[in-house]
Amino acid sequence: MNLGIRLHDTKKLPLEERIKDVHDLGFGCGHLALSKVIDEYPVDDSALTPGFAMYLKKLFEKNNVDIAVLGCYLNLANPNPDKLKTITHRYMANIRFAGLLGCGVVGTETGAPNEEYKYVPECHTDEALKIFVKNLKPVVRYAEQFGVIMAIEPVWKHIVYNPRRARQVLDEIASPNLQIILDPVNLLDYCNYKNQVEIVDEAIDVLGDDVAVVHLKDFVVDEEKQSLTSLGCGLGNMDYSSVIRFMKSKKPFIHATLENTTPENNVQVKEYIQKLYDECVV
Repeated sequence: MNLGIRLHDTKKLPLEERIKDVHDLGFGCGHLALSKVIDEYPVDDSALTPGFAMYLKKLFEKNNVDIAVLGCYLNLANPNPDKLKTITHRYMANIRFAGLLGCGVVGTETGAPNEEYKYVPECHTDEALKIFVKNLKPVVRYAEQFGVIMAIEPVWKHIVYNPRRARQVLDEIASPNLQIILDPVNLLDYCNYKNQVEIVDEAIDVLGDDVAVVHLKDFVVDEEKQSLTSLGCGLGNMDYSSVIRFMKSKKPFIHATLENTTPENNVQVKEYIQKLYDECVV
């Protein structure tokens, strides 16, 4: 695997120093959320010019760091038509930018049928899924024009909350430019985390062929709040056996980015997950 990190979880430094630091820490790729990483320059839609893309491309290449994911995590099920238009425009600007950057995928989660982008029971309805698919289609068609891969990330609290719904989205849109970011922890919630092995195995079985990127993190259970809290790998209750075996046997050199680390523990977490990968027998 090509192990990387969410860039906004690294030490806050000027951009050029930050990318060098990512390389020096031993990471080979990064998840880039423009507004969370770049303070020096504007990153609104009109700022995403070819020149800016080529500057960033050279910066990452100089430091031998791939841009695994260009994150654009906005709500494509927003019911406000004006806000949805702005969101769609933002996706298209990021797709154009990604094509020039040469990054792996433009990544997104799958929204909620409200302006607040919060979980409500309606997230899991067929009607919400229809809205999401309808609004995702033109974005994917746009990605096709630029040779860019869009990758959706199933999350239990969002509209695409399990592997079979993700499979349904892939089949309905039927585009080679739509793939999957597999984040095993995001498929879990308080109601199902005890079945984590079965859930991850199902995701690999149903979605494995279309997985382009893997996100790696851990979780602990808050019994009082009946919720899960995410944190760095090796610091909680996650069983990585299936996903490590899947990557090692089926996905050579796949981008796998750590999430929910801190500058204080990102090397510890990197070494933990790398050891699991190295020791995995397939």
